[in-house]
Amino acid sequence: MPGHHITDRQMRLYMKLRETHTVAVAAAKAGFGRASAHRLKIGASTSPEKPRRERRRPDPLIDIWASEIVPMLEAAPGLRAVAIYEEMLRLHPELSSSVRRTLERRIRDWRALHGQEQEVIFRQTHEPGRMGLSDFTHMADLGVTVEGRPLEHILYHYRLVYSGFEHAHVVLGGESYVALAEGLQGALWSLGGAPKQHRSDSLSAAFRNQEDEARADLTTRYEALCAHYGMEPTRNNRGVAHENGSIESAHGHLKKRVEDALAMRGSRDFANLDEYRRLIDEIIGRHNARHSARIAIERAALQALPKNRTIDFEEAIVSVTSSGGFTLRKIFYSVPSRLIGHRLRVRLYDDRLDVYLGSSLQMTLPRGRAGASGRGHVVDYRHVIHSLRRKPGAFIGLAYRDQLFPRQAYARTFEALLAGRSEKEACRMIVDLLFLAHERTCEAELAKQLTCGLEAGRLPDMKCLRERFTPDPAALPVVTVSPPPLSVYNELTNFSTEMAA
Repeated sequence: MPGHHITDRQMRLYMKLRETHTVAVAAAKAGFGRASAHRLKIGASTSPEKPRRERRRPDPLIDIWASEIVPMLEAAPGLRAVAIYEEMLRLHPELSSSVRRTLERRIRDWRALHGQEQEVIFRQTHEPGRMGLSDFTHMADLGVTVEGRPLEHILYHYRLVYSGFEHAHVVLGGESYVALAEGLQGALWSLGGAPKQHRSDSLSAAFRNQEDEARADLTTRYEALCAHYGMEPTRNNRGVAHENGSIESAHGHLKKRVEDALAMRGSRDFANLDEYRRLIDEIIGRHNARHSARIAIERAALQALPKNRTIDFEEAIVSVTSSGGFTLRKIFYSVPSRLIGHRLRVRLYDDRLDVYLGSSLQMTLPRGRAGASGRGHVVDYRHVIHSLRRKPGAFIGLAYRDQLFPRQAYARTFEALLAGRSEKEACRMIVDLLFLAHERTCEAELAKQLTCGLEAGRLPDMKCLRERFTPDPAALPVVTVSPPPLSVYNELTNFSTEMAA
């Protein structure tokens, strides 16, 4: 029977029965299986072990191994086998290229016996609520566009080691403290708690090209951010990737999930940034749903959040010049002309600027990014249109002229006007069109009319457009408001008194 020892008695009986019966019958009568009988037959017929066969071909490395290759390995332990192979072929042209595998095998065996000690990676067990990790993932190679224009962005990526909880935030600038602070706080408040430790990659990109004083300031701010949430700040050693392996490998998985979602969507172009951000949120949400059980365990072990978020922005004081705006980090921002001469306090976030006059929030502006020239403009035509109406000729030479067009239809219309009218008249007409869009709050509707005209080969007719978007006073309804009698107020007062009683 399988797994049982065959006794001498069974062996003798089997050999006797084998004289008159088949193998299967003899084995069955002896009390074991046919497979065991065959093994007995094979074992009996196997001859004693033959001596090891000697090498038939001469050793191709016998003349160079001890004298040349071993000294190279001892002098440069990290030298790759392929480099040694190529060097030997250069020094000894008579060597055949077929020696490569033999050489690589000998080098591997030599290093196992005589090589240096290698670094050991100590796999860790992770307890719930202990560590969260932050890093940035570059997304340029995915080819994401917004309204046909490439979206230059990276993803802030946060992960809890134990449960695999993830959070991602689209960052329009580069790696910075502001991006880290905004993304990290978004992750913690989405999670509803904070782990005991937070590990980053030393904010390498944020620290790069910074003066010593600025670096110290960033370090202080990062430590204060962690202290606000009761987390111990830790950093990876520079150049040691496996220390952040729990997030590095997740980077690749996240990027693959985004790429798959874009492929299934059928388009990498988005109507606006919010639409792309919703896609990222959906991808992250599906991932967290698959790990909901472990996330629930870890959430119970997290520290409670403080009452409020801490600072996740940078602040600057700017002056509004006679140009109708201010320059911050080489970007010119337009503001309403009534603010000319005032000093403003600006809070810089990754994707926006909050502009304050004193303690009063005046407006929120999209954050600009420097172009190839190292400078840029963020201009709203509504901020300067009243001044341009008085000086329409200034339009043609404006440094930020192209940024004044709120939609592509206005830019195409100006090109058509320059081709069909004088420069002076073209400037006056485009300024009138922008003023009409602002005054009548018809920017989108006017753009549709301009597009239809261009497709029909017509230049805009200002008189018709004004009539279309300016209400006829005769057509306006007459609204008559009759004041109620004063007795009504007495009734309301009496009713309120009764309810209070």
